[in-house]
Amino acid sequence: MTTILSGGAVVLADRVLEPGTLVFESGRIVEVRAGRAPAGDGVVDAHGLVIVPGFVDVHVHGVEGQDTLTTANAVAEIARRLPTYGVTGFCPTTVACGPAELRHLLDGIRAARATPAAGSAHVLPAHLESNFIAPDFRGAQPLACLRRPTPDVHPGPTAEAAPFSGTDILAVIAAARQQVGILTIAPEMDGHLDLIADLVGHGHIVSLGHSGATFDQGLAGIEAGGRHATHLFNRMPPFSHRAPGLIGAVLSRPEVRAEIVCDGYHVHPVVARTAMAALGRERTMAITDGTAGSGLPVGSVVPLGSHTITVTDDACFLADGTLAGSRLTMDGAFRVLTSRIGASLVDAAYMCATTPARQLGLTRTGEIAVGMAADVAVLTSDFTVVATYVDGVLAAR
Repeated sequence: MTTILSGGAVVLADRVLEPGTLVFESGRIVEVRAGRAPAGDGVVDAHGLVIVPGFVDVHVHGVEGQDTLTTANAVAEIARRLPTYGVTGFCPTTVACGPAELRHLLDGIRAARATPAAGSAHVLPAHLESNFIAPDFRGAQPLACLRRPTPDVHPGPTAEAAPFSGTDILAVIAAARQQVGILTIAPEMDGHLDLIADLVGHGHIVSLGHSGATFDQGLAGIEAGGRHATHLFNRMPPFSHRAPGLIGAVLSRPEVRAEIVCDGYHVHPVVARTAMAALGRERTMAITDGTAGSGLPVGSVVPLGSHTITVTDDACFLADGTLAGSRLTMDGAFRVLTSRIGASLVDAAYMCATTPARQLGLTRTGEIAVGMAADVAVLTSDFTVVATYVDGVLAAR
């Protein structure tokens, strides 16, 4: 089957082709050309619309009431819902949890990847916002689930939960390597530099975050193999002219890419703009840190792992007022990038799709070009999603 998107503004990696025509067959982009196509079978009139590469979210806990840790089919259900927001690939993300919950999640990811539903977003390996973070910088992460990478057993998060150790968590990860992509680690904690090196040696991406690391400790984490930063600025010490901290370490090392929550609340637009100027689009990954509250109205009460959070105008919060992720979706991130942060269409698309895809080692998606997967989102002029194609299949709800 051939699909032709005709006459839209096609956002490429280096320019906007307007009017442009995009042709895909058998799930691949086969032609990108200037101008419009004549009406005919398979031709979709995209005049006045914007065509971007499908968004890739490397940090999303859930959407529309669904949280990755709650039900057996949660990951598949999130995959079904995310194309509504222009997402064609995502890393199911967790808060810290016990080994049984983690095994359950990874089994769900394996099943969703083994039998992908047509038109659903690609389920990518998980981002474990993990058990190995700094307690003082945990944010909404459950303190009772934090561990050191040792066999020392500690009580579970509830009286009913079995005790477990950091080694127990690592055993679950070792049994499901292909389902685990990114792990957030605080590099300054005892034993964590060795843990980073071991995880990297087994093919995982280590992200530095939820951490009180100094500049030197951040550099040590990078030297150990850290190549990713979890929601830069959030849950780490502030950047100072005399104490640049983990933020300074990440900004100073070109091999590290950084996530930025692009909702205008987690990171002020001026700060985001400044960080993006330092990082460049090739090192900036726009993320949502979206929760089950994403896509739901203000006042909604939803799960975040074992917690309950409430959706507000700004973000999502625990009952004690702790910031607990966002209500953002990726189309919203794209709008904030272009309207409040000041990114161009080309750079916004790059940070929402290309950079995260490259960080994950995906070479056939994240960009509109001949030979790439037909993973694209079609937006109105105010960047509302009207259609998303995953491997050339129109996603439907």
